[in-house]
Amino acid sequence: MISLLLCCIWVVVANVLAMIPSKDNHWTRAYFLIAIGAPLLGYVIYQNGPWVGLLFLVAAMSVLRWPAIYLWRWIRRKFEKKQSD
Repeated sequence: MISLLLCCIWVVVANVLAMIPSKDNHWTRAYFLIAIGAPLLGYVIYQNGPWVGLLFLVAAMSVLRWPAIYLWRWIRRKFEKKQSD
């Protein structure tokens, strides 16, 4: 149950950080949120199961959409490169 409370706090903090203006388009804050959110995701999965963990992952990806988009593009480029070899 504590993991869900920590997830709610993470989401609120992420949204507050997104509202504050930034000179680097929020990338420093995104790295911080990813560094905190990744272990938190593991803790949620451990304590509540994979379906709740998947819900938190979707919520985190909605807040951190640009890092997720760039990760998806990078994975797709790597996969397409292997297909052409």
